[in-house]
Amino acid sequence: MEALLGTLTVLGLLVLMVLPAVIGIVRDRRIDRQIRRAEADRAAAERRDTAAPARTARDAASHRTARAA
Repeated sequence: MEALLGTLTVLGLLVLMVLPAVIGIVRDRRIDRQIRRAEADRAAAERRDTAAPARTARDAASHRTARAA
């Protein structure tokens, strides 16, 4: 019985020692995912902003009218 109690005590202490490290690793990975997602969103927004705006039908019609005059 004493051996079982000693084993459980050691395992309990091991869990208490390892748990903060595991929580920290999980938290760091979550933060890294958020940073990567934010960088991807920022890059996509920059590509959208720098891309040439597509012409609408109205813009094309006014351009043709101006050339005909």
